Amino acid sequence: MKKSVLLCLILFALLAADAQQNTLWYTQPARRFEEALPLGNGRMGAMVYGGVQEERIALNEQTLWAGRPLKANTGTDHKPHLEAVRKALFAEDYRAADSLVRRLQGAFTESYAPLGDLHISMNVPGTVEAYKRSLDLENAMAQTRFAADGTTYSREVFVSFPQQVIVIRLKATGKNKINCRLHFAGLLPAKTWTQNGQLAYRGHAPIHAEPSYRGDMPNAVVYDSVNAMRFLALLKITRTDGKIEEKPDALQLSEATDAIIVISLATSFNGYNKNPGTEGKNEWLQAGNNLKRASGLPFIQLWQSHTADYRRYFNRLKIDLGDHEKEKLETTERLRRFSAGEKDNSLIALYYQYARYLLISCSRPGGIPANLQGIWNQELRPPWSSNYTTNINAEMNYWSAEVANLPEMHEPLMDFIGTLSKTGAQTARDYYNAGGWVCHHNSDIWGMTNPVGDFGKGDPCWANWPLGGAWLSTHLWEHYQFTQDRRFLSEKAYPLMKGAVTFFLDFLVKDPKGFYVTAPSTSPENVYITDKGYRGQTLYGSTADLAMIRQLFNDFMQASRLLRKDSAFRERLAIVQNQLYPYQIGKRGNLQEWYHDWADADPRHRHLSHLFGAYPGNTITPSVSPELAAAVKQSLTDRTNEGTGWAITWRINLWARMKNAERAYDAVKNLLRFYTSEEGVKMSGGGTYANLFCAHPPFQIDGNFGGAAGIAEMMIQSHDNQIELLPALPPEWPTGSVEGFKARGGYTVDMSWDGGKLRRARITSATNSLCRLLVNGEMQQKEMQAGVPWILEW
Repeated sequence: MKKSVLLCLILFALLAADAQQNTLWYTQPARRFEEALPLGNGRMGAMVYGGVQEERIALNEQTLWAGRPLKANTGTDHKPHLEAVRKALFAEDYRAADSLVRRLQGAFTESYAPLGDLHISMNVPGTVEAYKRSLDLENAMAQTRFAADGTTYSREVFVSFPQQVIVIRLKATGKNKINCRLHFAGLLPAKTWTQNGQLAYRGHAPIHAEPSYRGDMPNAVVYDSVNAMRFLALLKITRTDGKIEEKPDALQLSEATDAIIVISLATSFNGYNKNPGTEGKNEWLQAGNNLKRASGLPFIQLWQSHTADYRRYFNRLKIDLGDHEKEKLETTERLRRFSAGEKDNSLIALYYQYARYLLISCSRPGGIPANLQGIWNQELRPPWSSNYTTNINAEMNYWSAEVANLPEMHEPLMDFIGTLSKTGAQTARDYYNAGGWVCHHNSDIWGMTNPVGDFGKGDPCWANWPLGGAWLSTHLWEHYQFTQDRRFLSEKAYPLMKGAVTFFLDFLVKDPKGFYVTAPSTSPENVYITDKGYRGQTLYGSTADLAMIRQLFNDFMQASRLLRKDSAFRERLAIVQNQLYPYQIGKRGNLQEWYHDWADADPRHRHLSHLFGAYPGNTITPSVSPELAAAVKQSLTDRTNEGTGWAITWRINLWARMKNAERAYDAVKNLLRFYTSEEGVKMSGGGTYANLFCAHPPFQIDGNFGGAAGIAEMMIQSHDNQIELLPALPPEWPTGSVEGFKARGGYTVDMSWDGGKLRRARITSATNSLCRLLVNGEMQQKEMQAGVPWILEW
């Protein structure tokens, strides 16, 4: 047998042997961004393409944004416009309201920018055999491996949180050596050079970048080298048995069998209120210090510190839904088969763990929140600016955090809410003459809170939506419910929630019937048709607005009672709460989206904002409000299980809350449809790309996180002052187990089931508490001591 053939067979045997439950793997390099494999440590991101002759690693740093701090005030008195809009609304002149409300619009947000790409130009002779690239979720490492001309080549890449560097290891075993050129390239203005054995790449972001959906326009991207965000990438080959040669703009590595490459990234970001050009941090000091510390460590130490840090989060939860024989198939083949109707529960478990992996990789304590693409972006004007879209997407990024046993990864959102409370206080005064703080549809690293739309050019249904602060603030109470961290509630969450509540107490007005409503109001991104045939966007008292306000008020009053604070304020709030315009059931048996029983211009609209009270809120539940729950089901049926990627995930969660396993699983199947341009795969909505990124399309990471939340919601719920296990378990998941779910009340839950019935559960409480457990339709309860497990078997 020829040596090369034998080598190939050995490699294929190794590939089959190391197939495992938490691995994505492929037999060809990535051709596009949606096939590359994401790595990250919360701050730095890398997309590994796995090329043979040309490896491309796309680089991001979470604080590299266009723009600079917001102006202290808008310089405009918007309050007369507010009164004019309200007057038109209560006169039922919706056409005038749609026109007038545009005067309550400001500038667009800024965009998240790509840092650049590292290119490793290889010289690989011969024909490539036994190619494999993979992403190991258990160790947060990407690997590329192949054979050619009697030599096996491998690349290993990971992003270390402890050392704050990207680490690459190149290896060659056989008759040939590694000969490659390392250089940077990118879309931003930058210079690259070598000095002292290092490769440097330094530039700056735009001072302004228009949203991509505005199309081609003059000055879409504007640069200002004085005031813009600076960035720096430093690369060093820290260990090798080969020869390193410095070129003017590259490092040349030759005749090596082993090489360790370390990359450090930094920006001049110094906070939301500091000019990154004139008041920015020293990017040289940050990147240089991290590179210096990491350069002195051997590969094994870099690897061990990285995996020890990462695994303490990832290993908290294990999920097994069976079908492990499917793990021998490459990931794209599994997606194809699942799209064709073949069952693959292991793929669903992999998708769930992938979402946990992504959250750990793009949202770490001390950093900023995950944006629309997490931290992975390759475009100068990315889709929707890759910003924080607060009418669903920014919040959906964190729906899965708590139940998935990753509360620390939720912290950046809490910190960001603190920023918005400062900038949002100015917006509340300028636009609404209100106290507290407000946030609208979009935000960015600078904490923008004003209505967007470019001063009247935006559609009101998305530009004029002031409920971002309400929705975001519900995450503060959620974090407390899962963690039972009373200090967090008292010192951080409560003041922020109170500020949001204060705004809405000032913003709410009485309607002609005497109920409190929002005015102006919208239902995010949707359009109504009045009984007179007018297609409008602005109204008063939308169901979505009032559902979010109800939830915020409920959460705050619970916190106020628990902390024994602000009793008079709470009593005033309760009066307003009781006078909010109630939920309405429409003539089709649906939950009304609009104040009046109007039709939707798009009956299958992607947004389900009017169903907020059912999920992620809990003011509508099948057990407490069955008639409203039935109306939610009718609305879900009307909307169908089709939609964009993230919209499908919202449907999963809602059907799970409604205890409808069949419809929830149907939405899961839609979410995991293989989205590709290849012939033979056709679909009408969102799905999943080859690298398991969610296809809006294009890529939005909120679908990954919302999908994980929905999968968990089918197996555990805890919003009804009880824990319910397997509330929406589909017959397709007859056997399985999960270790490490979290539940509200500070509980950790392990469970296993067989034949669709729970067989064993282990509940552990973080506090002394009364645990109420609903299993197989039966309620059990137990007084629990902190740390002492309650074990049940059936």
